[in-house]
Amino acid sequence: MENLFDDLISAGGIFVNKEVLRSTYIPEKLPHREMQIKSLADILSAALKGETPSNIVIYGKSGTGKTATVRYVSNELERMGRKMDSKCFMIYINSEVFDTQYRVFAYLARVFNQNVPMIGWPTDMVYSEFKAGIDTDDRCVIVVLDEVDRLAVKGDSALYNLSRINSELNNARVSIIGISNDLTFTTLLDQRVKSSLGEEEIIFPPYNADQLQDILTERARMAFHFSRLADGVIPLCAAFAAQEHGDARRALDLLRVSGEIADRTKSKMVTEDHVRQASDRLEANSIVEVIKTLPVQSKIVLSSVLLLRKERNKKRFSSGEVYNMYRRSCNHLGMEPLTQRRVSDLVAELDILGLVNAVLVSKGRYGRTKEIALSVPEGYVQPVLFEDYKLKALVSDIKVKAQMTL
Repeated sequence: MENLFDDLISAGGIFVNKEVLRSTYIPEKLPHREMQIKSLADILSAALKGETPSNIVIYGKSGTGKTATVRYVSNELERMGRKMDSKCFMIYINSEVFDTQYRVFAYLARVFNQNVPMIGWPTDMVYSEFKAGIDTDDRCVIVVLDEVDRLAVKGDSALYNLSRINSELNNARVSIIGISNDLTFTTLLDQRVKSSLGEEEIIFPPYNADQLQDILTERARMAFHFSRLADGVIPLCAAFAAQEHGDARRALDLLRVSGEIADRTKSKMVTEDHVRQASDRLEANSIVEVIKTLPVQSKIVLSSVLLLRKERNKKRFSSGEVYNMYRRSCNHLGMEPLTQRRVSDLVAELDILGLVNAVLVSKGRYGRTKEIALSVPEGYVQPVLFEDYKLKALVSDIKVKAQMTL
């Protein structure tokens, strides 16, 4: 009896190495980021001289090569450090995962062989363990905080302590690299933290379509068998991604998923039609994943906008209308509603995620208000909300209102 996967793996396929099309792959060279690489290397070279590099904040939209550049320079720095017998290395922390001071210092303490639990200790004790662990040797440690704005939203204590830690160390030296998609996140910080964290700033502009084509062409040579891409595939992937703020990650995903679709349908070549199918699939998948991971209160706010659309048959609503529907929804679910200010914060987060569009409009002598609209298709939002058992009663209400509008 043939195995289920026999046909799926026996065919030659169109890929040589699909992994080079993932955003986690660090190539030997990064096209169109030479200036940023040089700036970062210039600053970090102090570590190889036994000095403390300046703290750095790196700004740029998603998919502009920020993390890839830092990892690339990190590999080069550590390679040169070994060659020079200089103890300097970089520790990468995703602030979306390690989003509190305790988690950051517990993780760092563990890197330096300190036996610290991820929960349960006083934060100052965890910080002391980290200091004790790092200060056992003469070395330079560069802490990279990716998505640093997520950490700043929870409070700037971790950033404050890290930016001041050198005054408490005898042997080791610490520098920080903060990576952020949000150019305004430093407004959340105490002025002392802001000045010490942002000693140097490096900006990553979006890629244009031509630059994205260069990036995709380099990766395609390694990823695909010869002559398996139609001529228009790479330009179309680049054009789609250029519309998304020059997002190289989006361009690579488009090219990879286009190849996967072609592979599954046993096509001999990746075509522009495969790219269009991939674009539709990625758009739907990204929206679904974002909504799935929302906290329940954010889902209720999103549901409230959806309910208003069904109830009033219009697209834009004032913040007051959304809050009133949110309160009704919470009462319907037997949940305690949040304050209007907190709901306004949740709307701002949904706006950043691209799920709603919140625009401040003037009402003349009546002041200003936010107008809020759903910015993704209802067909993507509704099924995901239906999956959450906590919103079961609310989902029934949405279904009823949907039928009433038919």
